[in-house]
Amino acid sequence: MGMFQWNERPAQALANGGVIGPEERLPWGQTGLMGVQHVIAMFGSTVLAPILMGFDPNLAVFMSGIGTLIFFLITAGRVPSYLGSSFAFIGVVIAATAYAGKGANANIGVALGAIIACGAVYAAVGVIVHLVGTGWIERFMPPVVTGAVVAVIGLNLASIPIKNMAANNFEAWMQALTFVCVALVAVFTKGMVQRLLILVGLLLASVLYALFTNGMGLGKPVDLSGVAAAPWFGVPQFHAPVFSGPAMLLIVPVVIILVAENLGHIKAVTAMTGRNLDQYMGRAFIGDGIATMVSGAAGGTGVTTYAENIGVMAATRIYSTAVFLVAAGIAVLLGFSPKFGALIQAIPLPVMGGVSIVVFGLIAIAGAKIWVDNRVDFSQNKNLIVAAITLILGTGEFTLKFGDFALGGIGTATFGAIVLYALLDRRE
Repeated sequence: MGMFQWNERPAQALANGGVIGPEERLPWGQTGLMGVQHVIAMFGSTVLAPILMGFDPNLAVFMSGIGTLIFFLITAGRVPSYLGSSFAFIGVVIAATAYAGKGANANIGVALGAIIACGAVYAAVGVIVHLVGTGWIERFMPPVVTGAVVAVIGLNLASIPIKNMAANNFEAWMQALTFVCVALVAVFTKGMVQRLLILVGLLLASVLYALFTNGMGLGKPVDLSGVAAAPWFGVPQFHAPVFSGPAMLLIVPVVIILVAENLGHIKAVTAMTGRNLDQYMGRAFIGDGIATMVSGAAGGTGVTTYAENIGVMAATRIYSTAVFLVAAGIAVLLGFSPKFGALIQAIPLPVMGGVSIVVFGLIAIAGAKIWVDNRVDFSQNKNLIVAAITLILGTGEFTLKFGDFALGGIGTATFGAIVLYALLDRRE
């Protein structure tokens, strides 16, 4: 691993609010545990997105691991990020393939071709940023804008756990119990247990859930029959892309959202680590673009830097890229194990929902932290208006249609923030 020599630091380095930076790592045993926690954080969404589009979830997990390794190599191991299935593709893929919403997507090929084209455009944007630098992006995206965009990524996801992950009153209470478990672990434990708050909270809540349902018959019991039936080893199902003009016109514009997400994530990590990662911005775009092309070529989803994993980093203050190397390796191995896929899918949905509430909330707060750290002055109407409108556009899923292409909440919020700021900044 010549180019990636991490400085090893003991776990004590985390005492009193210490941080493990991208170029540092904990001992490998603890790094491995953190890697598992990151796999669990990305798993729900990385599996959910392909299911909603009729893609193969095991293949999506496998390609997320491959994509993260590609990203790691292209960014020279300097940018801590996990690449998972992008939700930005869901609407346009369903439109392009006329997917009915159940089972395998018979028309998957045309979506894959367009996903590859989108990745190519994304990589090209990365090359431009790498050559020209990020100055022009900086001018359009000062801290008031990036903070709002990062916050919106968390707020925009808020309705997923609350509307889709609890079917009745018992399940809603279970979500509440789950986030209380995570909160108690976060505040009342020390050392490695505190760092694994998402994982430990999830295990605690899952045990309580089994006690209430399988034990007392209060809700839908935990069913492990799928885990028992699934084989240990199986090769994911690959698919070939088909290149179609209309599908590409529909899907390629998603690149705008991917750029905004990646930019927001790098800004969030820069704010949290105190290390300026702007010089790797072009590489990050190229890495994400190539990973999306490789994933699409095999039958996987388009990929993006994952907010869930940024939430985990915000909670643990461990930004070591070694953790993501481990997580990617685990994901590649898991892609070959239907049994593991079945185990993750056996985690009760309300428990996953409770964990999601915490993780998405942490992303929203990471945005607010950008404002605080950069001392954004909200007594200036310009900053006040930009932040106010952006938050509501993204949270309320404000959508604008351009012909067949729809720009949803995160997209309209990102562009809204950039355009509004440019418009209002003229005054000075």
